[in-house]
Amino acid sequence: MSRTRTALLAALALTAGASGTALAVVPGDTGIAAAPCTVDYKVQNDWGSGFTAAVTVTNNGAAKSSWSVGWSYAGNQRVTNAWNAKVTQSGAAVTAANESYNGTLATGGSASFGFQGTYSGSNAIPATFTLNGVTCNVDGGGPTDPGPTDPGPTDPGTPTGRVDNPYAGAKVYVNPEWSAHAAAEPGGSRISNQPTGVWLDRTAAINGVNGGMGLRAHLDEALRQKGTGELVVQLVIYNLPGRDCAALASNGELGPTEIDKYKTQYIDPIAAILADSKYSGLRIVTTVELDSLPNLVTNVTPRATATPNCDVMKANGNYQKGVGYALNKLGDIPNVYNYLDAGHHGWLGWDDNFGPSADMFKTAATTEGATVADVAGFIVNTANYSALKENNFKITDSVNGTSVRQSKWVDWNRYVDELSYAQAMREKLVSVGFDSKIGMLIDTSRNGWGGSARPAGPGATTSVDTYVDGGRYDRRLNTGNWCNQAGAGLGERPKAAPEPGIDAYVWIKPPGESDGASSAIPNDEGKGFDRMCDPTYTGNPRNNNNMSGALPNAPLSGKWFSAQFQELMRNAYPPLS
Repeated sequence: MSRTRTALLAALALTAGASGTALAVVPGDTGIAAAPCTVDYKVQNDWGSGFTAAVTVTNNGAAKSSWSVGWSYAGNQRVTNAWNAKVTQSGAAVTAANESYNGTLATGGSASFGFQGTYSGSNAIPATFTLNGVTCNVDGGGPTDPGPTDPGPTDPGTPTGRVDNPYAGAKVYVNPEWSAHAAAEPGGSRISNQPTGVWLDRTAAINGVNGGMGLRAHLDEALRQKGTGELVVQLVIYNLPGRDCAALASNGELGPTEIDKYKTQYIDPIAAILADSKYSGLRIVTTVELDSLPNLVTNVTPRATATPNCDVMKANGNYQKGVGYALNKLGDIPNVYNYLDAGHHGWLGWDDNFGPSADMFKTAATTEGATVADVAGFIVNTANYSALKENNFKITDSVNGTSVRQSKWVDWNRYVDELSYAQAMREKLVSVGFDSKIGMLIDTSRNGWGGSARPAGPGATTSVDTYVDGGRYDRRLNTGNWCNQAGAGLGERPKAAPEPGIDAYVWIKPPGESDGASSAIPNDEGKGFDRMCDPTYTGNPRNNNNMSGALPNAPLSGKWFSAQFQELMRNAYPPLS
């Protein structure tokens, strides 16, 4: 759980509220804020030598076209990385200035940013904050005010009976169909007992396709695997109208306007099965509608990456409606944990994508009767290849005076790997109103990047590009490449609570299942041919016009791809024994 600290004036007395939030009370205060500004400073994670914090400043004075928040530490805290603000530090004094996209601060308006820091000894909370040089104070909500991201113990919208992290202390379901495919491959028995996601990527999958297992069959098998302990079942909810408007390989069966069919023929039957009391002892994790919502931020007019299909889906609102409906219906089931897709660092890590995407997720999570209480967390890197940790360079590094952000690979992104992105996105999501206890999942099924091509250390400091390219684990030509990537390897094995804010590393994308066909293949699943899956394709603006990096001879998305599976095992990191 996060620790919440609120900025205080030195003259104020501290009282600890029942919500766990430290608030200030002014003698004689009637609960109405009279200060020109308020600052809320929350320590979200603290591991003894470092921490992450989220800061929200509210302007109670005249509207501002730019802002700067200042404070001083009493200890030796040092800010090492920040998001949604330009943070500088001189000695104990810290200044956080707005980015180009969030400088406007209306009267009554708020801005939020986050950062990571280090310390030794005490991590004392700053006593005084300023906004554009004017001293701020806490708000007048009173010592029992739970705040916007803490609904309090009696909030009727908070699901009961759920644990903070469903993966903690639990086994995870091994899909016998995937396990059989893996075990049949030479060497595949080394990983065939790993848990993977069950993809409900069309209506027919609910009852089973071509004699395969349907949802009830998987849940019944999960009960058998469960025994007397706890067990998590991972389901992929993936069938929105006009699905995945920017990637033809993963288009779906429903047209852009078929929202009612999505609700009544897809979500409602799934919810009815999951609500069966027979399955109430399972912890059911749903990863809800991968990829689609971020497209409404990055692939719509006037972006250079816009597609007509994404413009249609933004205009009709059916992505938000579908996601909201799914969250609402599934969130009503006490043993279901909804995790909403939050893209990956190579998609949403840029300044003009990061904040707007969090806002888009909030919009969808409060549509069609859904509330933020229906969201247990978020998942990143699903079916993608972004490295978990890049140990050989940091976003704050520079070479001969040139920032790593200016390298061709990083290309001004704020993040270089999935762990830093996931932790930062979590803080941003909390700042826009999601519960402070949300956790993140990271799909590590294909982001190991091991084998002989894995760098053993940093690259040469000849230039910022030789430094980054020589040291990066992720060997793709561009972070926009996503289809059947050559040279990829299995990543970290599924694991609960591996890092602060991370509920689990998971294999939601079953290794060995294709991302898309490398040439056009007629099918009845609504899946198109995407040139990003063609190894001869020279690219588009979404991958900076690089080659696709895709493997040849790939089948339709979701079909078994033996050559890819063998390559993933060969390049696994940690290596397979």
